Amino acid sequence: MTPVRWGILSTAKIGTQRAIPGMLKSSLLQVAALASRSLPAAQEAAAALGIPRAYGSYDALLADPAIEAIYNPLPNHLHVPLTLAAAQAGKHVLCEKPMAMTAGELEVLRPYASKVHLREAFMVRFHPQWIAAREHVRRGEIGELRFIQVPFSYFNADPANIRNMADIGGGALYDIGCYAIVAGRWFFEAEPDRVAATMARDPVFRTDIATSGLLEFAGGRQLAFSVSTQAARYQRIELVGTQGRIEIEIPFNAPQDLTTRYSIDDASALDGSGIRTITLPVADQYQLQAEAFSRAVRDEAPDARGLDDAVANMRVIDALFASAKSGRFERP
Repeated sequence: MTPVRWGILSTAKIGTQRAIPGMLKSSLLQVAALASRSLPAAQEAAAALGIPRAYGSYDALLADPAIEAIYNPLPNHLHVPLTLAAAQAGKHVLCEKPMAMTAGELEVLRPYASKVHLREAFMVRFHPQWIAAREHVRRGEIGELRFIQVPFSYFNADPANIRNMADIGGGALYDIGCYAIVAGRWFFEAEPDRVAATMARDPVFRTDIATSGLLEFAGGRQLAFSVSTQAARYQRIELVGTQGRIEIEIPFNAPQDLTTRYSIDDASALDGSGIRTITLPVADQYQLQAEAFSRAVRDEAPDARGLDDAVANMRVIDALFASAKSGRFERP
């Protein structure tokens, strides 16, 4: 197919260090331009990554008629405004997570969902380890999936880091709790009926630095997660069924240039003797995500499915914040 021409909004690290290097591996797309509010910054980043054009404003990039798709890795509070501006300019948009600060904010994009592709950038859903693990569950290899456990944490106490700025969408639930929610929705292949959460907040930043949540799905199935921005770096997904379990070793920050592993435990013993480990070939989830989006641009008519998926995830986040405040279960 003719490569899709992409433009990148900002020099955010998730873009320059993760997404763009993955995108540059693909023959299905071309990273044609990058924009920053500072032209020198845009030029420096573009030169380092081999991107042909650099712009000193986001508007200039969106006005470029050659650009077909936009990757939006801006801070959370700018996701909706710049995605809307891009959609109004006729560009397809892959927007970093979370796609908004509240589910209601996303409704301004509704009129454009049938005109351009609008999707939230949960790259994990394109990694072979997530796809393979779900296939094991679907085939009943661990029996009926009963509960999922997700710990995810890192330590970042830098006051200048956007993850520690409450007013622009910082905090653990927005930044990494959203991945735990996606894991529940992905592996249960359903939406939760009700949720509960508790939060600890930094007294200076006012962001949630530790959040634990419980999502209850139909049939008494449960996702329990704990996420933190001020704890030791760690991440796992554990899928526990009636006859066994699956554990994904690095489920969220899977290395882009190394093999990945997950294990299946047949539950025959508690000493680990029933565990077998599966090693998957090198795969870049950012490359795979961008390729899937590019294929959609070329081959599929835009519809509201991508926006609806983002709204569903945000409704769970909204309900978890509400639960932490009310002390009760809340419905998304």
